[in-house]
Amino acid sequence: MLAFGVLHVRRKNWVGCVCAAAALAGVCIAAPAPDFGPGVCIIDGASADAQKRVDAIYAKQEAGQFDSGRYAILFKPGTYKLTVPVGFYTQVCGLGRNPGDVEIVGAVRSTARWMANRNATCNFWRSAENLSVTPTVDGGVNIWAVSQATSLRRVRIKGDVHLWDGGWSSGGFLADSVVEGKISSGSQQQWFSRNCDWKEWEGGNWNMVFVGVTNPPAGQWPGKPYTTIERAPVVREKPFLFVEGDEYFVCVPPVRREASGISWKEGETPGEKLPLSAFYIARSERDDAKTINAALEAGKHLLLTPGIYRLDAPLRINKPGTVVLGMGFATLSAVGGGALLELADVDGLCVGGLILEAGEKESAVLMEVGKVGSKRGHAADPIVLFDISCRAGGAVNGVCGTFVTVHASDVVGENLWLWRADHGEGAGWKSNRNAHGLIVNGDNVTMYGLFVEHTQEYQTIWNGEGGRVYFYQSEMPYDPPSAAAWKNGSKVGFASYKVADTVRRHDAWGLGVYCVFVDASIIAESAIEAPETPGVRLRNMIAVRLSGKPDSGIRHVLNGMGDPVIDRQVSRLLSN
Repeated sequence: MLAFGVLHVRRKNWVGCVCAAAALAGVCIAAPAPDFGPGVCIIDGASADAQKRVDAIYAKQEAGQFDSGRYAILFKPGTYKLTVPVGFYTQVCGLGRNPGDVEIVGAVRSTARWMANRNATCNFWRSAENLSVTPTVDGGVNIWAVSQATSLRRVRIKGDVHLWDGGWSSGGFLADSVVEGKISSGSQQQWFSRNCDWKEWEGGNWNMVFVGVTNPPAGQWPGKPYTTIERAPVVREKPFLFVEGDEYFVCVPPVRREASGISWKEGETPGEKLPLSAFYIARSERDDAKTINAALEAGKHLLLTPGIYRLDAPLRINKPGTVVLGMGFATLSAVGGGALLELADVDGLCVGGLILEAGEKESAVLMEVGKVGSKRGHAADPIVLFDISCRAGGAVNGVCGTFVTVHASDVVGENLWLWRADHGEGAGWKSNRNAHGLIVNGDNVTMYGLFVEHTQEYQTIWNGEGGRVYFYQSEMPYDPPSAAAWKNGSKVGFASYKVADTVRRHDAWGLGVYCVFVDASIIAESAIEAPETPGVRLRNMIAVRLSGKPDSGIRHVLNGMGDPVIDRQVSRLLSN
């Protein structure tokens, strides 16, 4: 039976077209639903038009790498015979309490047919969450060919999955999911998986990290590119929207410790059930920093519907336990040169699903967690960041000192992509200036799946004690015009990953740093720098020269150790 597709928006007097997709398909249906705005497509029941509506969104978003469109496709509980292609700035979610409540028979797929040679290295900003898929197209394989700023969360795939589409692909994030068949990583250069079950994992190139996975692939570094950690020490699954009857709620899962496998294996997903009435539902066409901050100050949680929010002041998250969720890759764009998000040093904040974009007027930082000198501990109820993407350049020219600074302790982050654009609007050494991706000053901060690329000085600086990083992927900037223009004191180039000399406790697993120097023959001194002390332990590191000018590359992986990647492509280092 074909799925029924209804695209709901409630406007004043219940009037209005339902979704940009519906407009594209020539359909206009009104029905009771929260006022999520024109970027949200809610599908339920059975209708022959559902596929047309999904395809209409994809037709706009397949190649819309820097377009303004933002979409969330939400499926109410039921079974749907559909092929759901997922393009740029598109989030596909089930609205059940558990992934099995929404069953897609066909595919939920990301392909790379829009690029030459099916190259998926630019397949960014897309996700699928909280649903099950029985793949019946593409030979019964669900294709999920992606790179950075993507995620699969709380999904059950009843078959095989390919993480590529025939050409290169460059990283992704998989969490709290089940794959009943085989995952083939194919051309994936690197990948991060956390708390998953699958029948089999096949393949691997440079850096694959598995944390809390119940059936990781056999073999270890350096013979295989696999890093396996048995349990996730502290983790919280991302909050998610669901329905019961006609009412909408947000589930906030609990913190798990020493976690192995999925969170929903015992049946109903555990978590606090928040009514949608507890949330302020923001709309980009009407809301600004003033209106949103007023709602936050009044004690509301925040749901940012799809759109681009141009902010001249930061959103301030001050109340303990506040949940802030972006739908459809909601984008906060700095127009006044200030920060976009300021998180207080309080317990239990959950913030995720957002793109933070620098503007033409330089921001010192886009996101600040705590303040300088923050001293509180949050071990019992950590601050958690989910699926955060920051960028300088790409859609608009942007200038930023640091993307994210974490002053608070006991912060957990996962799937962060902090990107100084190497292509698109403003991409140039002197235009989209950006020194650092991440600076961590707080203690006991944990990162799962950290991607930081192309910033012009140290990309990641870790000053706090007790830090833990599970998977790191970084490319040095492509575009230094000369060795003289990119010097750190007497050294050529900045290491990508820097643990401060004062740090005495730090752990990291699976760190990959790559280079492509396109404008000058540059040899960076080191990919990683860290103090040589027993409590600072880095395992399974790799430097890769992808391409670039002749006589260019990286001299050492870490602190003068590891072979150069100048006349060779790959250098591996087991540990320091």
